[in-house]
Amino acid sequence: MRSLRTACAAVAALVLVGCAAETSGPAPVPPAAEEQDALIRYAQRVLVDECLDRQGLAVAREPSSPQESGRLRDALFGAGPTELSLALPTGHTVRAHTDGCLAAARHTLYGDQRRWFRAEVTVNNLSAEAAARIRADPAHRAARARFSRCLDAAGPSRTPVLEKGVEQRCAGESGLASVENRLRPVRLAEVRSLRRDQLTTHTRLRTRALQRAAEISAARLHGKTPEKGSASP
Repeated sequence: MRSLRTACAAVAALVLVGCAAETSGPAPVPPAAEEQDALIRYAQRVLVDECLDRQGLAVAREPSSPQESGRLRDALFGAGPTELSLALPTGHTVRAHTDGCLAAARHTLYGDQRRWFRAEVTVNNLSAEAAARIRADPAHRAARARFSRCLDAAGPSRTPVLEKGVEQRCAGESGLASVENRLRPVRLAEVRSLRRDQLTTHTRLRTRALQRAAEISAARLHGKTPEKGSASP
């Protein structure tokens, strides 16, 4: 909540400065990444709340029955089979709905749900993809085997603190820690290069969402609702 208040205060200050200077450019966006994240979350919550209100629902209100709880869940997250699906190189599959208030809010912010879903899921799983490549590396497999033998030789630990100490010692003696430290930046650079197109799309759509979120926040300050699609794609 503190970061959200900071972001909103920053936007408010920027909007007031813009009004005082009588500028007609796009709504200002906070410069710090944390404030930008908070701004997007705030705008998304505003859009979701408005969507639920139009259906006579509200997240803050406790559902009075299982039926109402189900209706709220469907209205918020969507119902029926998921329309979006992306299989990751790690073997996992991520799915999402294109209906529901949350999806509608993201459509308003990012403009293209399918492109944002694919880019967001890909970018969010870059570290996991790099970790999978690290585990598949022969040097890492050999270090893991030495690490396991070290743990077996140490025997069972009596407390979590002792167990953690044994694991740290074995990670150092087996070379597992140094192998991971060496491979991590290399493999992460590899996956970032492989997913360059999705990283570019993610940045472009996030920039659009930030501008749209700034418009929504500014409109809320003045008690207005910005017209849909007013941000540039």
